[in-house]
Amino acid sequence: AALHDVPVGDYAHRCGVDEELLRAAARRIAAATSVAVFEDLGVQQAPNSTLCSYLNKLLWIFTGNFAKPGAQHLHSSLAPLFGQFSGRTPVTGAPVIGGLVPSNVVPEEILTDHPDRFRAMIVESSNPAHSLADSAACREAFRALELMVVIDVAMTETARLAHYVLPAASQFEKPEATFFNLEFPRNTFQLRRPVLPPLPGTLAEPEIWARLVRALDLVTDDDLRPLREAAARGRQAYTEAFLGAAAGNPTVAKLLPYVLYETLGPTLPEGLRGAAALWGLAQKTALTYPEAVRRAGHADGNALFDAILDNPSGVTITVHNYSDDFALISHPDHKIALHIPQMLEELRSLTRTPPRLTTEEFPIVLSVGERRAYTANDIFRDPSWRKRDAQGALRVSVADAQALGLADGARARVCTATGSAEATVEITDTMLAGHAALPNGFGLDYVDDDGRTVVPGVAPNALTSTGWRDPYAGTPWHKHVPARIEPALSSRS
Repeated sequence: AALHDVPVGDYAHRCGVDEELLRAAARRIAAATSVAVFEDLGVQQAPNSTLCSYLNKLLWIFTGNFAKPGAQHLHSSLAPLFGQFSGRTPVTGAPVIGGLVPSNVVPEEILTDHPDRFRAMIVESSNPAHSLADSAACREAFRALELMVVIDVAMTETARLAHYVLPAASQFEKPEATFFNLEFPRNTFQLRRPVLPPLPGTLAEPEIWARLVRALDLVTDDDLRPLREAAARGRQAYTEAFLGAAAGNPTVAKLLPYVLYETLGPTLPEGLRGAAALWGLAQKTALTYPEAVRRAGHADGNALFDAILDNPSGVTITVHNYSDDFALISHPDHKIALHIPQMLEELRSLTRTPPRLTTEEFPIVLSVGERRAYTANDIFRDPSWRKRDAQGALRVSVADAQALGLADGARARVCTATGSAEATVEITDTMLAGHAALPNGFGLDYVDDDGRTVVPGVAPNALTSTGWRDPYAGTPWHKHVPARIEPALSSRS
């Protein structure tokens, strides 16, 4: 009934899409042999983002496009991307989903006299002073912390606010992997080996954390010695000793990555000590998906771990059957939880929401942090790698450029409720009228070969607000920021 009452014509008009095109697409999806759906930041960082994600899933669930070739699937995981911790944050009461605090509430969780406010942070391989909404608020919040420790490869904007900076080795100088391995039915994993020695004064993160744990004296040498001796005797002896130690010593059980690094790590091939934690993940994978691991050619967790070490170009870790998909659903009944009352009520309330969130003062929808061919994460601070769009242009439509008096290659000022910045204009027919875009990864300072500090492009989060977020998950609405654009004073005649 909730879907039957959706005013399709009204919503199509609001979106600027012909209703018949929408209906034709829906009919084609319904009749297709198979359908696979992918959503990305344009939906996930815009108004109604949680609702859109829910409705997106209904699209393939209702049409029977789950657990069959060419459709949607779940998959195995060598390591979970999200934690099991849930609840709410102490100050704002924001939901903690998958162990993650919504980034947009972080300043509010610090800048308060609440007795349970955030007082300390460890930031690893992240640059929240630049990458979270409202950078000015983030910087103020981080300065108010009683302790801030940053582990990173660069002296980032966040590192400059820290009490302690622990320099890390780069991904080329240590064992390295990604864990968003999302393939079905054959899922793979690659442990990339170091190709360069670490720079003087830097350490790989496993060694940094190991030194911190050693300094805390949480695990004694008496705890570790039997495991070191077992590791020298081989995988099976180590497996038995490790399981016994974890079962009998709660501290060992809580510090498994450290214990593996200290005991199994020294027996691994040169340069791979930091990969010791993968042994535990391989054991868990073999216990979670025993048949799929065996189909991939691995008898058990030890065999899977050795295959990862022995195949630097990657290895298949699991092979599933299509009939396994429902078993991968984590609910006790292995069924999809289709009925979510909050989302259905949110769907009904859309008829009462305004058709647009822009205003006379801020009439343009600005997509902040657009991914482009030459944008990257904050780890790349030297701008010389960019072959084009070196200044991170402000893309505007032909119609808006004419209406606002903007010239291609000229400078324009972008203003939002949070801040303003100047950018170089790129007029393009890829933008709809009323829409503009700035790229991600710009606004980072860099000292060039002449010793000059240069800051190419606009720091996107000088323009965003922590309050502009999804009411359910707290996700920032970066792809729908109301803005005003005008010629910069330097570009006016």
